[in-house]
Amino acid sequence: MKKGFISLVSALIIAVVIAQPFSVFAQSSTEAEETRLRSELAQLQEEIAQKQKELDGQKKNSASLSKDVSVLTTQIQKAKLEIIAKNKVLGNLTGQIGQKNKTIETLDEKRVRQEKSLSQILRKKNQIDDSSLAELLLSKKTLSGFLGEVDNLQSVDQGIQESFGIIKTNKQKTNQEKEILQEKKEAENNVKYQLETQKKQVEVTQNEKERMLTISKGQEKNYENVIADRKKRVSQINARLFSLRGQKGIAFGDALKYAQEAYKGGSGVRPALVLAILTQESNLGKNVGGCYLSDSATGAGKRISTGEQIATVMKPTRDVTPFMSITSALGRDPYATSISCPIKSGGSYSGYGGAMGPSQFIPSTWVMYKTKIASIAGSSQADPWNPEHAIIGTSLLMRDNGANGQTYTTERNAACKYYSGRSCSGSNEFYGNSVMKLADKLQTDIDFLAGN
Repeated sequence: MKKGFISLVSALIIAVVIAQPFSVFAQSSTEAEETRLRSELAQLQEEIAQKQKELDGQKKNSASLSKDVSVLTTQIQKAKLEIIAKNKVLGNLTGQIGQKNKTIETLDEKRVRQEKSLSQILRKKNQIDDSSLAELLLSKKTLSGFLGEVDNLQSVDQGIQESFGIIKTNKQKTNQEKEILQEKKEAENNVKYQLETQKKQVEVTQNEKERMLTISKGQEKNYENVIADRKKRVSQINARLFSLRGQKGIAFGDALKYAQEAYKGGSGVRPALVLAILTQESNLGKNVGGCYLSDSATGAGKRISTGEQIATVMKPTRDVTPFMSITSALGRDPYATSISCPIKSGGSYSGYGGAMGPSQFIPSTWVMYKTKIASIAGSSQADPWNPEHAIIGTSLLMRDNGANGQTYTTERNAACKYYSGRSCSGSNEFYGNSVMKLADKLQTDIDFLAGN
């Protein structure tokens, strides 16, 4: 056994123990930056709260051109302060993400070095293990020398075990840092989405203010026309047909009222997001309401338009029994109540159909929510084909998917789960992206209604 070999093990262990993640060295600087940021954000929040008080007071004044201009001006000032605050948070998050990336990079480099060194040690130890104790004894001139080498071997074995433990701890630390990094990236995306939304709102408000200022230049009498135009737009938005998947549409005002009803009833999900989900579902409604159940034992059924026999209209072990119960309670004929058909691809059917109503609940899922839906709607029975009940059901399901978090990430992932049962990734991302765009457009109309 050579002394250099033992030194190699010792040096390796010492290097691993004393090496610290990058974040430790940057800690004092980071803490100072965090303290400064918190102070700045607290000051901004006070200014934002003051602007909100001004807004509340201005809105109590009677309708007039000057009042509208004052309200719009304060809204713009408040929104700009919020944008400044969000930009500060975004800058801080970007810095934290950079630090986390450096920490992970340092940990990865340490792990690679440790594993390479350990590999070399193990190869040398294996070479020694191949020699018999007799050979080792004969190679030493004294018994004490032989016993010293045995002790050294035992020390090497202990060092190797410690090295394995350090590598394991290092990997755990790296995984923890990666999880924190992912959280920071999601937070960054949430703030970016809020910033973009707020900038668009400021632009809209600024344009409205410019229009009011133009009217104020010797055209005060035209203000009555502005009020009339607003009332007309409110009526048009409320009366606009809101499409429902597989059913006749309802007035947008009614759809919004039902979504707001669910929000107040405990879902905590933005009405705009709920209506965006239903709009997206309506856009995808090829197979909705296209089949009847024919056999309650097997779940087989038929396509309504052609009479084609389909073996997988409804999953018998999961959905047939609750479907029969739902239709019985509502006085519906289960064999003449339209449900979705399974999807046909490449000439054959995949999966099962059986989804009900505009929200496309499968029976086994609907029964989980029916009591709460009926309670919010003030009805004795929850009906998946009733638009009000369907909208409330969608809101409750989106809540359980995490949409009540009301961030870009939680809402987008909840939408993807509604579509495919999993968070946004790969093939289902189109759905979440589309829903969020639709929600932005719907939110604009909802905000207009709220302000008029």
